[in-house]
Amino acid sequence: MTTRVYVDGQEGTTGLRIHEMLALRGDIEVLKIDPAKRKDADERARLLNAADVAFLCLPDAAAREAAALVTNPRTCLIDASTAHRTAPGWAFGLPELAQGQRELLRASKRIANPGCHATAFILLMRPLVDAGLVPPDYPLTATSITGYSGGGKKMIEQYQAGGEAALQSPRPYALGLTHKHLPEMTTHSRLTRLPVFMPVVANFYKGLAVSVPLHLGHLPGTVTGAALHDALSAHYAQERYIRVMPLSDPDTLAHGFFDVQACNDTNRADLFVFANEQHAVLMARLDNLGKGASGAAVQCMNVHLGKDESLGL
Repeated sequence: MTTRVYVDGQEGTTGLRIHEMLALRGDIEVLKIDPAKRKDADERARLLNAADVAFLCLPDAAAREAAALVTNPRTCLIDASTAHRTAPGWAFGLPELAQGQRELLRASKRIANPGCHATAFILLMRPLVDAGLVPPDYPLTATSITGYSGGGKKMIEQYQAGGEAALQSPRPYALGLTHKHLPEMTTHSRLTRLPVFMPVVANFYKGLAVSVPLHLGHLPGTVTGAALHDALSAHYAQERYIRVMPLSDPDTLAHGFFDVQACNDTNRADLFVFANEQHAVLMARLDNLGKGASGAAVQCMNVHLGKDESLGL
């Protein structure tokens, strides 16, 4: 049986990549809007309600407006914006989050796709909070370095045009300490205290790595790097898209530098624990356009439809 899919916002970075992922699938019929009617609310509403699955690849306000246009109870919305990631009635689109998450995604007609930074952070922290190794009120800090494609079309054009000296160096941003991913990072990691989060954009197209440092002596009981690593390994043991790398990964240590882009062009996330007796640094890397955006959305669609999660990925 063919599934009818519509992408509202198909000209953006995430929408274009979703189209590419669906293009060769014989089980999908992609509904397309006439470019002249791209902003016609009636035509968008018609296509949204004709679809079995509709992806919202829109700014937050536009995503809320699009969701309000859907009256067909059979249409499943998968929203790639920030608008619904902590909203009641919306399932969080991270199948690996916890036991029962896939069942929730299968049953839900409203799915909020996670943010790229948030995906990496939550994959690291949720299992450790659930295991009691990191208290919910622990004062966490996190740094993320990401390629410029995460900034969307305008930022991509800015970097690819070149000529600005400032773009050659990594650029920390969101220094008002109110990054839009913070609510989902906190809520879905089961934290009670907002982490201090500093993202950094750098002069490469895609790839992302989040790092979270921990003072082991400030954690409850006697927590070791091995215990952190064991908890992550146990949580993701059956997950095809999550790899927990060896403790204090010998390959990374041998080369001396971390490869932020090693998951590019995959739907995979790699998790690392680097530790000594006093400190640990947790790291997660992924493709910000793959597991951090379009790949995650298609994976959620596959889960919702009861199909093999790897289709199109």
